[in-house]
Amino acid sequence: MVTAGDFRKGITIEWDGGVWNIVDFQHVKPGKGAAFVRTKIKNVMTGTVVERTFNPTDKMPRAIIESKDMQYLYNDGTLYYFMDPDTYEQMPLNHDQVEDAIQFVKENTNVTIKFFKGTAFSVEAPNFVDLEVTETEPGFAGNTASNTYKPATIETGYTLMVPLFINIGDVIKVDTRTGEYLSRA
Repeated sequence: MVTAGDFRKGITIEWDGGVWNIVDFQHVKPGKGAAFVRTKIKNVMTGTVVERTFNPTDKMPRAIIESKDMQYLYNDGTLYYFMDPDTYEQMPLNHDQVEDAIQFVKENTNVTIKFFKGTAFSVEAPNFVDLEVTETEPGFAGNTASNTYKPATIETGYTLMVPLFINIGDVIKVDTRTGEYLSRA
């Protein structure tokens, strides 16, 4: 059990029939009245973010989240298939469960899948991935102003801003947490 007074960022709790992750919290002691904890919490199953206040003595059970490394295999149009490298068991997930990570993941890439009570609820791509640029406008000689960017589409279909010297066929390193270009690979 976790009391609201012990909240920290990243703690996962069971509350109000759902599983919630503490995104932000603040202990408030007003001049009049009792102290309280103002929190911003995110439902890990639905992605909904809400703000709630709790009494510091409120108790709730801590949610046990399991993580498992799996390999992305393929997409059949509606489902995305992942394989456990130890048992070779395949698990299909729908787009809602993979939408944040799939734009950075190509086939045969290892990802981390999070489970609550045996049910997968999210997929996390590696922090950095190397992907090939499939579409971008050519950079022209003389366009050497610093910090000048152009749009580029990578092999997974995701579009991001890259420097002018990046061309079609170049492999670039992308930060999957922000979706930004980092460097050439």
